[in-house]
Amino acid sequence: MATAVVMPKLGNTVESCLLVAWKKAVGDAITEGEPLCEVETDKATLDVESTASGTVLALFFQEGDDIPVLTNIAVVGAPGEDVETFRPDQSGLEEPAAAELDSAAQRAQPQGEPSQAGTGADTRISPRARHLAERKSLDVAAIPGTGPGGRIIERDIQAALKSQRGMTPLAKRMVEAGDYQAPPSQESAGRRVTAHDLLPVVPSPAPAAMPEAGEDEAERITLRGPRKIIAERMLASLQTTAQLTLNSSADARALLAYRLRLKNSPEELGLRQVTINDLVLFAVSRTLPHYPELNALFHGDAVTRFKNVHLAMAVDTPRGLIVPVIRNAHRLSLRDLAAQSRSLAAACLDGTVNPDSLQGGTFTVTNLGSLGIESFTPVLNAPQVGILGVSNINLKPVQVGADVEFIPHLGLSLTINHQVVDGAPGARFLHALAQNIGNLELLLAM
Repeated sequence: MATAVVMPKLGNTVESCLLVAWKKAVGDAITEGEPLCEVETDKATLDVESTASGTVLALFFQEGDDIPVLTNIAVVGAPGEDVETFRPDQSGLEEPAAAELDSAAQRAQPQGEPSQAGTGADTRISPRARHLAERKSLDVAAIPGTGPGGRIIERDIQAALKSQRGMTPLAKRMVEAGDYQAPPSQESAGRRVTAHDLLPVVPSPAPAAMPEAGEDEAERITLRGPRKIIAERMLASLQTTAQLTLNSSADARALLAYRLRLKNSPEELGLRQVTINDLVLFAVSRTLPHYPELNALFHGDAVTRFKNVHLAMAVDTPRGLIVPVIRNAHRLSLRDLAAQSRSLAAACLDGTVNPDSLQGGTFTVTNLGSLGIESFTPVLNAPQVGILGVSNINLKPVQVGADVEFIPHLGLSLTINHQVVDGAPGARFLHALAQNIGNLELLLAM
């Protein structure tokens, strides 16, 4: 009997997957549990296994397609069986009934009569999103869609409604005319936008002409997958948060000495692979519980502070920056924390990290010290309110009595969301962390 193979839900937050490559072709034999295709979530590359044995009768998508989860992607069965009943609707993955209604409405409209403004008749939009927009009298023409193929879905309408602000009738008419635009939200927070608040629309400059063929050599790369997600999230982070970075350093003598002891420890203890970064992660995990305002998430109008430290760590991979999470890091021994850090980093590098391992972080650490960076400004991993940047170890002149000594120091940069974390609590956390790193063996004994 013919059986459909569906795109599985590869994680609680995964809504769609990018089809990277088919591993079987139509007509090939396949057994249950054998890889059928390779797919990519926003952070990981995984195999989708066949859920039946037989012959591959149909493959419904092409490599490069972005496929919603729980959608039929293939059919496996006996040669000659019908597959059409399993074929998904791929016209923007619009529900058939809604597509038929839209088509009927277009046929009923007289030729030459324009579509009504705000109905979204020429816009790809899901029925639920269309219904919500109509109830709220929202024009969907200018709303960017985040669904498959740029389709507008319900969450896009909800985001547009949330961003709407009250305007006086005159201001609204001036904006609709196209010559003025609303000011940034922070400039008119808590009150209606008036005509005096509006800003003139400045025409965009004409794009520079592309060089003629042969004049220059260049490669145009379309962002997709992890790189596209990173680009969107970094921009959103800077646009939606008030980021402030505090710079400090920690005496690194204890850090370096303890790392040397670990490298020379008996192999059976399993401590030789503990890195400087692992020691910093350990110090952060023990410091954060005393500063709950940093171990928190900010969602628009509320801050959620956590007692448990779910420590995210940035991992550089060929596919872009990936940030897995070490859960309950404050409860782990140094050896266990280092083992999890090593395992997660390896999974990120080979593309097999579980998507659920990339969710739920409460604070992030990003380390560029191995690349010789002396100081940098880490960007918040929103909705987290704090991220620690770790730089390299440099000699720093320190006055000791009447003399000046050059002592190795580890560079630390803390970025906070100044909307909900003031500079003083951030500075106190950074000071305490530096003290803990400088007295690492005492911290390990606690």
